[in-house]
Amino acid sequence: QVQLVESGGGLVQAGGSLRLSCAASGSIFSINDMGWYRQPPGKQRELVAAITSGGSTNYADSVKGRFTISRDNANNTVYLQMNSLEPEDTAVYYCNGDLFTGWGTAGDYWGQGTQVTVSS
Repeated sequence: QVQLVESGGGLVQAGGSLRLSCAASGSIFSINDMGWYRQPPGKQRELVAAITSGGSTNYADSVKGRFTISRDNANNTVYLQMNSLEPEDTAVYYCNGDLFTGWGTAGDYWGQGTQVTVSS
């Protein structure tokens, strides 16, 4: 069984900061790309930021310069540092991992989501 568990969401005022964490556990052989997605109320899920195993990153235009994605490969953990938060960042944030399991299978795994609410 492979699990991705997010933490760090919450309620923050506009201009504030939050740091999300996502730890992958279980029978994992290796993790390729990891990423953060979000789903605002009434909207589709969208990519926020992604990072390769080598550390290359890409960001949605709406978060460039405000959010930073990083990862700890030794602990199968990915982070999202969110600064200068805006009400438009309010969403459920999901962690995603493209990984190989210890059983020799490959696939996309998702966390359960963590709510981020930014008040104006």
